[in-house]
Amino acid sequence: MWRDLAPIGRNDDSGGYRRFAWTGADADCREWFKAQAEARGLTYELDRNGNQWAWLGDPEAGDAVVTGSHLDSVPDGGAFDGPLGVVSSFAALDELRARGVEFTRPLALTNFGDEEGARFGLACVGSRLTSGKLTPAQAAELRDMDGVSLPKAMEAAGYDPEAIGADPERLSRIGAFIELHVEQGRALDLSGDAVGIASAIWPHGRWRFDFRGEANHAGTTRLVDRRDPMLSYAETVLAARREAELAGAVATFGKISVEPNGVNAIPSLVRGWLDSRAADQATLDTVVTGVEKAAREYADKHGLDLTTVRESFTPIVEFDHALRNELGRILGTDGEITVPVLGTGAGHDAGILADQIPTAMLFVRNPTGVSHSPAEHAGEDDCLAGVSALADVLEGLACR
Repeated sequence: MWRDLAPIGRNDDSGGYRRFAWTGADADCREWFKAQAEARGLTYELDRNGNQWAWLGDPEAGDAVVTGSHLDSVPDGGAFDGPLGVVSSFAALDELRARGVEFTRPLALTNFGDEEGARFGLACVGSRLTSGKLTPAQAAELRDMDGVSLPKAMEAAGYDPEAIGADPERLSRIGAFIELHVEQGRALDLSGDAVGIASAIWPHGRWRFDFRGEANHAGTTRLVDRRDPMLSYAETVLAARREAELAGAVATFGKISVEPNGVNAIPSLVRGWLDSRAADQATLDTVVTGVEKAAREYADKHGLDLTTVRESFTPIVEFDHALRNELGRILGTDGEITVPVLGTGAGHDAGILADQIPTAMLFVRNPTGVSHSPAEHAGEDDCLAGVSALADVLEGLACR
């Protein structure tokens, strides 16, 4: 499965993946998922929001155990973030069938659409739509860098954008959702464990900073006469690093748009996107407030107009304690929780769904901690340990 999926959307120059929502690479990933489902005799289903489902047992019976993740990527992302969870879900089912277990609850494997938000700037679109956290009207306002709206992109890919929206009936049929994911950090590597259990997702969000100045000639405009938004943007990037260090949080300006974007032109607009995350809400608020205050001061100093917009936000997510403890008992020793339990600063579909259905996550060791990069990696033995752990969990939950 891994070999079949690996070439899809891979960029030869960077070695990373460009599997963006509703593109050709995304379509190829979806065809791969459908083929895997059909090869196993599962009931394949595409929901109203473009999420894929593969069912073993009656989808209408209720109290289903669901596992899976996503197949899309960030720009030039790694091979494991998302796909490891989807591939492992099929492999875990194969393992359970080899064990000869009998299922007492329906089981579904899933691929949630547009988890990374690489094309339209909002993460977890598929699960947000399904849970009602993103309305159809809000979704219609999402646009990519070429100005193409989400509905138009869906329509061009052969889907009906008029059908999108909250799907409470579907969620009501799910008794538990387990998402396996490569760890996006080094906690497991430092502890020496192949697999861990998630405790919580840090609160996190994305903020857009628009610095507006005056376009002018780079060679003839005196420095003192310039209203250069790039200066304030650069100073704000450094301020974000300082604020995060002081608070023990993280803050990143990882995306920028410049107009008119000419080598010999002073910009008229610099638009930068801040991603910030912290272990608790108060710390996150301190960081973002500090960055906004610094940005305002720099903009005033250079005679610029500044607009800030919070484009997305997810509060802290505590995974269902009872389900988390059950995973710990299943994977532990002599009924005791001996598997590491760790928090994460990365968002996931499991986090979006956590306030509506019981969710939990398994992490697989990432020896370098690198993620959202072609260098992202997990060893084969650790991946197999993840499959085995997921199979044990599914057996414990769905074969009682």
